[in-house]
Order: sequence, then structure tokens, then C-alpha cells
Amino acid sequence: CTVIFTRLATRDLHKPISILFCNLAVSDLFTSFSGFWISMLFITNPDITIFGSRDMLAPYALYTTSILSTIYNLVSIGIERYLAVAESMRTRFRVARNHSIAVVFVNWVLAFFLGCLPLMGWNCLHAERSISVLYSPFCVNYLIFIAIPNIVVAFLVPLFTYLRIIIILRKRKLRMQACGQAMGTYKSAETQVARTSISIWLLALVSYAPFFAGVIFDATNQRCHIDLYPGVYIFRNCTAMLITITCLGNPVLYTLRLRSLGAKLQALRCLSANRVRACTI
Repeated sequence: CTVIFTRLATRDLHKPISILFCNLAVSDLFTSFSGFWISMLFITNPDITIFGSRDMLAPYALYTTSILSTIYNLVSIGIERYLAVAESMRTRFRVARNHSIAVVFVNWVLAFFLGCLPLMGWNCLHAERSISVLYSPFCVNYLIFIAIPNIVVAFLVPLFTYLRIIIILRKRKLRMQACGQAMGTYKSAETQVARTSISIWLLALVSYAPFFAGVIFDATNQRCHIDLYPGVYIFRNCTAMLITITCLGNPVLYTLRLRSLGAKLQALRCLSANRVRACTI
């Protein structure tokens, strides 16, 4: 919410990358909200989160939609950064604000369509054979259909984009070094991109790899719910906590330079204080 408020209240939202950052914060907010909804259902009626119920379809669908939107936003940010740095054969492709708005719209449409498939009928309320053990009443084949391609995209596309950015910056640094020019800017940019990309990879690995392992376990498991209680469901809850931690880590990695954010919040507070003082006078 702090990221959304700060970017809406300043002129940063005019930049294409800021639109993607703000949308990423919205996706994380939806993930946190849907996770809270599932937690409240667990507190009020724990059995439906274990054995499944029609009441779990809507919160699980919102949870899936928000996670997919987060993944697509992370991929979009990596591609935008690559296009902003990379040069084509003769001219540089510039990402405009309209491009970012279109990407945000496509991301949400795709995330809602894939995430709401169980609400459209792809669920196992009446099919016990292929029902998921961890996420009842979702079907195992639906989880495989959602998890495998999206997690592959979440890992491979940022790998390509950030590695290409590092390679491009290094080539420019070597070119300027050969010409005897200062290269401090490119060296600093290369170091910053490398650190950011490593952090992104570690956060994605820690957050989504357990969920992927849970889907694989679901697909290979043949035992019923009660035989796996409580250890497997503790693992499921830990996986949800890791995904929530991702929602906290994304603003730090992508949008928060703590000093600059503090300066912006301080400027906003001073601006509001000046307005109140002027109104009082």
C-alpha cells in the first residue's frame, strides 16, 4: 500500500516502468488479501481447507489469480528493463506509457482467465480420483497445467533478460575502456543489475520452488487426506507464508530504495503540512 500510495501521489507513475511497479504492488496486495481470506476460513472451519469445499473455490481462485499476476508482472519488468537497455540494429526501442498500460491489461486478463478456470467448471467437487490433496477441491491436472509452464516462464525469462542486460553493459564498458573514456557509470550499473538479478532469483527460488514441489507431490501421491495430516498441511502453510514473504520482498527489490522512499514520504508529509498551514492562515 505504501508503494501504491507513493507512486500515485508523485509523478513517478508517468514513467512506463513505474506503472509496472505499481501494478506489481497491486498484485502483491491481492495475494495478501486472498491469503488472509483463506486464513480466516481455516480459523472458522479448518476442515474445509483440508478436505475441500465449494466455499474454497473463490478464495483459491483469487489466490491463484494474484500469484499469476505477480509472476507476469515480474516477467514484464524484466523484459521492459531489457528493452530499455538493449539496442536493436539501428535504433533503440523505447517503451512508452501506453505499452505498459497494455501489458498490465493483458497480464490481468490472462491471470483472471487462468485463475478462474475452477470457477468455470474445472474443479473436482464431484470427481474424487483426480482431486488435489493440498488444494481441494482443485484438480491435480489443473494445478499441473497452471504451475509447470508459469514457473518455467518465471525462471527462464528473467534469466535471459537480466543476463542480456549484464552482457550489454559489460560490452559498453569495455568499448568505453578501449576508447579511454570514464566507465564508472556502466560499472556501477552492471554491479547493481547483477545484485538485483541474483536477489530476484533467490527470492523466486525460495518462494515458488516449494509450491512447485507440492504440486509434484500432489500428482504422485495416492493417499487420502487424513493419512497425510498434519505434516503435509504444515508444509502447505509454510509454502503460503513464503509466497507472502515474496509480496514483502518485491517492493524492496523493485521499488524501494529506502532512502529515496523515505525522502518522498517526507516530502509528501511536508507538502500536506504546508497545505494545512496555508489553509489555517
